[in-house]
Amino acid sequence: MGIIVCSRSARILEGLMANTSPRPDTAPAAGSDHAFRAALSGFTGGLSPAAMLDAWSDWAIHLAASPGKQAELAKSAMEGWWNLTRYAASGGSCEPCVEALPQDRRFDGEAWQAYPYNVLAQSFLSVQDWWQQATTNVHGVARRHEEMAEFGARQWLDTVSPSNFLLTNPEALNATMEEGGANLVRGFLHALDDAGRTLRHEPPAGAEAFQPGEAVAVTPGKIVYRNHLMELIQYAPQTPDVHATPVLIVPAWIMKYYILDLSPENSLVRHLVERGHTVFMISWRNPGPDDRDLGMEDYRKLGPAAAIEAVCQITGARRVHAAGYCLGGTLLAIQAALMAREGDDRLASMTLLAAQMDFVEAGELTLFTTESQVAFLESLMWAQGYLDSHQMAGAFTMLRSSDLLWSRMERDYLMGQRRPPNDLIAWNADGTRLPYRMHSEYLRQLFLENRLARGQFEADGQTLALPDIRLPVFAVGTERDHVAPWRSVYKTHLLLPHCDVTFLLTSGGHNAGIISEPGREGRRYRVCLSPGNRHYADPDSWLEKATAETGSWWPQWFDWLERFSSERVTPPAMAFLDTKFRPDKKARLEDAPGQYVLMR
Repeated sequence: MGIIVCSRSARILEGLMANTSPRPDTAPAAGSDHAFRAALSGFTGGLSPAAMLDAWSDWAIHLAASPGKQAELAKSAMEGWWNLTRYAASGGSCEPCVEALPQDRRFDGEAWQAYPYNVLAQSFLSVQDWWQQATTNVHGVARRHEEMAEFGARQWLDTVSPSNFLLTNPEALNATMEEGGANLVRGFLHALDDAGRTLRHEPPAGAEAFQPGEAVAVTPGKIVYRNHLMELIQYAPQTPDVHATPVLIVPAWIMKYYILDLSPENSLVRHLVERGHTVFMISWRNPGPDDRDLGMEDYRKLGPAAAIEAVCQITGARRVHAAGYCLGGTLLAIQAALMAREGDDRLASMTLLAAQMDFVEAGELTLFTTESQVAFLESLMWAQGYLDSHQMAGAFTMLRSSDLLWSRMERDYLMGQRRPPNDLIAWNADGTRLPYRMHSEYLRQLFLENRLARGQFEADGQTLALPDIRLPVFAVGTERDHVAPWRSVYKTHLLLPHCDVTFLLTSGGHNAGIISEPGREGRRYRVCLSPGNRHYADPDSWLEKATAETGSWWPQWFDWLERFSSERVTPPAMAFLDTKFRPDKKARLEDAPGQYVLMR
């Protein structure tokens, strides 16, 4: 593919270099470099070999120059070997050598406590613990390189876990004996089916039962506005009267919007309209090769900026509650900062759901956003004009390989058991593509350069400052978020010093923590209001004083919204707006979920 793209017209290449390249490379040389790296990415899974080599060489050189650390590791290895020998000799009756990490449940089953499988599990955990010591606290290694080395060692070790293989997995062996090998036959068929679906870029088995507009994204509504990048959904009222201030939701453009409108029982949108809110939702278009030159500014203008204008035109409301999820929250913060700079007070409040504005501590996702990795990814996108959702999925799977890859292989292929499909799994497989220019700008300006937090990000020709924002803010972090760690989201307090910030920390991960409908068991959260005139509390201090609650956090947000809502009014009529934000009486209102969410 890279060789074919290399021969494309100079117009595309020149536009690419003018819009995204940080270096003044000549077009012919840059084209051949992009083509080579794009071809190479097919063998590396989109990962930059130079980035990993740089990290490992930094670690190895500094470890070689640290005889004290080497002696410490040698001593640790000897102690580990002795403890493991003692454990094996006792048949596993003494204390374990190493405790598994809290999130590692591979060896929790009763079968793993029997000899010799308990020894196998302890052997693996001991080696894992030694490599964690070896790849950390090596004096002189860059922090990013240390994290990459530790991450790489963990990924490599996960491939040889005894739970991955039939002969060393007692649970799989027991199932094989009980079923006479039928589990392996089913597992083989599952593997063939999964391989075919991967090659055909099809969703996982069972996802076809959750089609938007049929089983998910079924909250009644209409498409009231459409431009090149988004459709705007207005949901039908469910109460005789509604709050006068409407709610606009800006989802991430990396996935389809209906994460917030899944099945009726766990639809955030449905719960909002049942509480008497007029709700609007942006549904992003799935871009293609022709959209390669769309940038962050296009997404801002055609996304939240256009949506706010349309919502005010349709409802007649002067102000809007705006909520952004993940990247949608980042884009909403950019729009809010621009509006604050221009004296535009149409935002009544801002809600940030698992959304970051500072990307210094953006978790393990930052391992994939080094200069080398971003340049490599740009070459991959250059060859296609976009980044495909299947290519993004690899990085997210690696971040949670134990849960998303190895445990799934054990369950599906060794045990022969398919996990029943659900709406969240189906949604997770329904991704969108990202235009070349936009994703390059996003990675460079936000992740690599952190311009938004530093007051260097530009929109509409103006440099933005987040402290200009003066709004009530409701920020939500999730305890096990691998995309937007809650301590990174918590920086909302520092970045918006003139806002009254209500910060809420909920159980769960990046998606399951946000989708927390009332009535679900095991849900918990902490919440605390930090007005702008109070002294800053660090995350750990906040955690100690925040009120702990059980149940869903949604009612807390609903009550908060209503504190800043005006009187109740008759539900506004629905009208389709043309591109000049005027009612188009000739246009027929189209039912939600619309056209863009169905684009493949």
